[in-house]
Amino acid sequence: MTDKFRLTLAQLNPTVGDIDSNAAKARAAWEAGCAAGADLVALPEMFITGYNTQDLVMKQVFHETAIAAVEALARDCAEGPALAIGGPAVENGHLYNGYYICKGGRIVSTVLKHHLPNETVFDEVRLFDSGPLGGPYAVGNVRIGSPICEDAWHEDVAETLAETGAEFLLVPNGSPYFRNKIEVRQNMMVARVVETGLPLVYLNMVGGQDDQVFDGGSFVLNPHGELALQLPVFDAVIAHVDFERGPEGWRAVPGDKAHLPDACEQDYRCMVEALRDYCGKTGFSKVLLGLSGGVDSAIVATIACDALGPENVRCVMLPSEYTSEASLEDAEAVVKALGCRYDYVPIAKGRAAITESLAPLFEGRAADITEENIQSRLRGLLLMAMSNKFGEMLLTTGNKSEVAVGYATIYGDMAGGYNPIKDLYKTRVFETCRWRNTNHRPEWMKGPAGEVIPVRVIDKPPSAELREDQRDEDSLPPYEVLDAILEMLVDGDASVAECVAAGFDRDTVKRVEHLLYISEYKRFQSAPGARLTPRSFWLDRRYPIVNRWRDPSAG
Repeated sequence: MTDKFRLTLAQLNPTVGDIDSNAAKARAAWEAGCAAGADLVALPEMFITGYNTQDLVMKQVFHETAIAAVEALARDCAEGPALAIGGPAVENGHLYNGYYICKGGRIVSTVLKHHLPNETVFDEVRLFDSGPLGGPYAVGNVRIGSPICEDAWHEDVAETLAETGAEFLLVPNGSPYFRNKIEVRQNMMVARVVETGLPLVYLNMVGGQDDQVFDGGSFVLNPHGELALQLPVFDAVIAHVDFERGPEGWRAVPGDKAHLPDACEQDYRCMVEALRDYCGKTGFSKVLLGLSGGVDSAIVATIACDALGPENVRCVMLPSEYTSEASLEDAEAVVKALGCRYDYVPIAKGRAAITESLAPLFEGRAADITEENIQSRLRGLLLMAMSNKFGEMLLTTGNKSEVAVGYATIYGDMAGGYNPIKDLYKTRVFETCRWRNTNHRPEWMKGPAGEVIPVRVIDKPPSAELREDQRDEDSLPPYEVLDAILEMLVDGDASVAECVAAGFDRDTVKRVEHLLYISEYKRFQSAPGARLTPRSFWLDRRYPIVNRWRDPSAG
């Protein structure tokens, strides 16, 4: 009977739809496991296709190509360790989320996902059929159970596997990041270990896909919840874990335990990796953005430099007559500290031409928000022209507070391909700027160390500078108040009455709720952005554009 078992964990970064590249990564991981004397090389959930595929996986030619790639991998990896890899599976005309076990040149077992997540960013009930509760598969003389991702969040799958002879659990995942999720995962997996008395391997993927980032952080637990191995977050790594069989069954030999950074660092890393992969996987190597001298564009420029390198970032100042000297100085200070390109494109002549063109139509009407929005839309037009001409993706810079209440101009400052701070409230923008000024991680930040965002940029009163002496607080509650209300209404699904009971002014809450609902059409047309919370705008929070309902508890 085997007394030792070596498992190679491939915490890697697939690309949705790039089946050949994903297969090549799996093959390289298998070769690394082969060289290390592994018995089994494991990759995450749906690795062959990338994840989350959304409706793409239902396209017959796509899932057939993916399945053929797994079969080819099985043939290529015939001599050596077994290979476990996630991908779509078809049985009796039904499509499943599957986990393939390959050995000796063929697929010897296929696990089918039983519990299909159907909340937040997941629509698996739409995509797949539910597989039956099954038993373990054998690798040599070892019986392994593989609850696939969501299956490990429920008692029944792990319990069934333990009752039918599984000796340890290998859980392949496509689990995207949100703040403090590592603790949530570990607590859930400890529960499975305590219930079954079996060691558990939690294997997650890494990398960005649209708005989601898979943050890795794979780990191994021994019975009673003892942590035996912790892989780093966000990094693609191949690691080996040894199991030894004793009188009480299999136990993982303790290995390295990577440091897990705090929530602020993880959020920042998520935004950097999201942008880096979004650009890399869509074919962009360079980006540009409008740099206003304000805090939002400053942190987006910093994220871009850390993701792509300052040499690949273009910042553009587009001043009007309302742009203050302080803003000009602050924008230049940010660019100088970051070391990226800086272009200066005044909008006065363009704005005058537009005003002249519209004058006959607008005659007799007082200036209002229309003229303010013309400035923003002219900036969007110029930035998109530069994006087209130079082949650089335009980044938008609206924070979650602005996105929530529509304090942004559609087809203006909302124009662009990606928004790194879309799920970051304004108060967290300030916090993130201060964190970045005092923290530098050269292993994954490509930008310079030190204070890259001057303190006065962080501390000055926020302003869109679209009219004389404008301040954000002319139109919105103070951000400390606004964000606290939004966290209740958006993140907590609270009622107006609950917000009032928490101490907020009723009229202010009603106004914020109204702005939140009437801005849905803007969010529907906004750029994707890094998901940091379980209630990000797009797949997490889905509301109708046409919506006349208002909370009756508002009074």
